[in-house]
Amino acid sequence: MTTAHTTGSTAGHAAGFTPDESFTPEGEYRFQNSREAVRRMPFPFPDDDYMYSMNLEPHVPAGDGALRAAFDIDEHYVSECRHRAQMLEELPGVHYLALPHMLEAQWDLLELIFESYARDFPEHFTLTKNGNEWRWENRLLAIDDTFTFGDPSTLPMDPMEYATRQAQGEFVVLEEKDGTLVIGAGMTTQRADYSLQFNLGMSFFEFHGPVPKLHEMGILDRALKFLLRMKPGHPVRRVNWSLTVHPRLETSVETLPDWAPDRTKVTAENAGDLVHLRIELQPLHRLPRSNGIVFPVRTYLVSLAELVEHAPDWAKRMHRALASLDPELVDYKGFHRYHEAAVAWLAQHDDGAPLATGYPWNEGGIQPGTV
Repeated sequence: MTTAHTTGSTAGHAAGFTPDESFTPEGEYRFQNSREAVRRMPFPFPDDDYMYSMNLEPHVPAGDGALRAAFDIDEHYVSECRHRAQMLEELPGVHYLALPHMLEAQWDLLELIFESYARDFPEHFTLTKNGNEWRWENRLLAIDDTFTFGDPSTLPMDPMEYATRQAQGEFVVLEEKDGTLVIGAGMTTQRADYSLQFNLGMSFFEFHGPVPKLHEMGILDRALKFLLRMKPGHPVRRVNWSLTVHPRLETSVETLPDWAPDRTKVTAENAGDLVHLRIELQPLHRLPRSNGIVFPVRTYLVSLAELVEHAPDWAKRMHRALASLDPELVDYKGFHRYHEAAVAWLAQHDDGAPLATGYPWNEGGIQPGTV
């Protein structure tokens, strides 16, 4: 079946979206969050003290922010899709890779993303099915395509690449093999300090090996057993985080020389503008046909200054969590060069008042605060 693929110059200019942002130094990092964008984020610090954990919970709708939908989109959707296309063009064969036997899982993932977007954001996306003949309408990117589900010749590229070029976040697909999970495919234009080329084909314990103390605490064993018991239609989620300098989505091993020097430029005076909290929402799904597990990483960037301005209680909590971090975790997450500067900048905005415990989307959890 012939694919009709249309892209218009007016794509993405719908109200509430910012299509002209830049996440690279070449574009001078044109990026900022609205107040609403900050306060809808899945803030990752439930307590004043932080220690790494898997923090898995059922991925069910919660609140009216980032956890309302199966796969969230926000005001940065169009800009992030354009950034993805740019990264794929600049480094072909680096950001998207899939082993040949993962094709069924690719179709699984396409269906999951498209059905979720069409259900949760019907004003922007429509999926029409007539047997295996499908029509996909993405009004934010001015795409209107028809294709035959299961026939890759009716798409302009692999099913996974086609779908994830139209999605925010990274997507790694794991296959179950010999009692573990192995990386079989990935779309990773927003990587944080790792290489898909290096990790492709690695097992669960291998690609989580560098995280401090996970083996000693038994977290990896429990997490793998939990994931292997996952069933289709019963997704789970976790929230992870790190820090980065500038609103840069892509901080991979391959581009290390481009972004690593920025870490030496942070001071206690400029940390508010340079240092960004990088929140990673990870909603894991078991795929129905292939039995694979998709591991998405939906990234949210917010500067320390934006936190103070739009979510002051979150800024206080972040100060306390950063100040209490285990040095090994600071080193693993890669911000040891500017950790003290970030803590010092945030300290100016922390009055020491008691804060609620728990995640913001849970009853009684910490809220952004009044501004």
